[in-house]
Amino acid sequence: MNTAAPTPLSTVSRQFIQDWLVALRPLCTDAQMQSLMQRAGLVADDTLPYGRVTLDQIVRLYQLAAVETGDEMMGLWSRPIRPRALQHLLTSVREATSIPSALYRFATFWNLLLDDYQWDLTERGDTLLLSLTPQQPVPPQPFGHMLILKLAHGLLSWLAGHEVPVKRVDFAFARPEYDQDYAIIFPAPLRFAQPATSIAFDLHLLGAVEPRSTTDLDRFLQNAPRDWIFTSSREHTQSLRVRTYLSQTDWANATLSDAARAMHMTPRTLMRRLDADGTSFQSIKDALRRDIAIRDLQAGRKSIQAIAQDVGFSSAANFHRAFLRWTGSTPSAYRRTQV
Repeated sequence: MNTAAPTPLSTVSRQFIQDWLVALRPLCTDAQMQSLMQRAGLVADDTLPYGRVTLDQIVRLYQLAAVETGDEMMGLWSRPIRPRALQHLLTSVREATSIPSALYRFATFWNLLLDDYQWDLTERGDTLLLSLTPQQPVPPQPFGHMLILKLAHGLLSWLAGHEVPVKRVDFAFARPEYDQDYAIIFPAPLRFAQPATSIAFDLHLLGAVEPRSTTDLDRFLQNAPRDWIFTSSREHTQSLRVRTYLSQTDWANATLSDAARAMHMTPRTLMRRLDADGTSFQSIKDALRRDIAIRDLQAGRKSIQAIAQDVGFSSAANFHRAFLRWTGSTPSAYRRTQV
């Protein structure tokens, strides 16, 4: 599958990965943890709890931690997932003759490895539902639930040769304050505080699988988790469509009317749809401005004054205050953490 780049310049909140970091720490010494975080370009402690994390940093930390801990799910489940497990999973699903068959193989594989949860695959009318059912009272681990659901979707998309449509995603944990981060990951309506974590597919929209060679398998493993954790969809929420439009035009001067015209709808309709996504046109512009600033601070090629001007601030002082509000850090302090 030729996976497109994720939504332009996307970042997620530090809170989005916080429970992953908590699960990872017992598997490492303090020195190992600090080294992992530094090599991934992340702050090793919690001094920036409301900071932003790039998708490249998540990929890098996964690749480093999976090797160093000897656990391909890095403490996210009660039993370690030993090295090469993902390779065996791909080998199994590669032999599937249909998408439902691949999901069955996925569920069977994980049911051999997980102790606290079991996968159930059921058909309900025109819906194929893959559910993660707890076998004993255990608090759901948000990052772990997200990661394994996205692995299922990524594997199906790899087999199909395109991004498989998702009907719905449910999570067994309460809606977090950073719920907008999940829209970057999943191309589907999201629900929280549900009886079980699950992912649903429309049976009528599941196409055939494509033959996958050993070379394809090796490439998928080498790129993990980039090719399966980040969606290439631009259509699943109106807010991401607007963000993509802004990133491809003169975003600083673009108006709601400009975006609505490009999407062949009235401004009122666009406002209503953004409201349904829990956001607004100005909020999307502010988030894009923030992520451009983060990208340029990390790159280290521009002065803070130049970055402030590029993202539309009349003075470095105004940029300083806005960046502090966005990330909990000043631009200069944030840049020092990236060195």
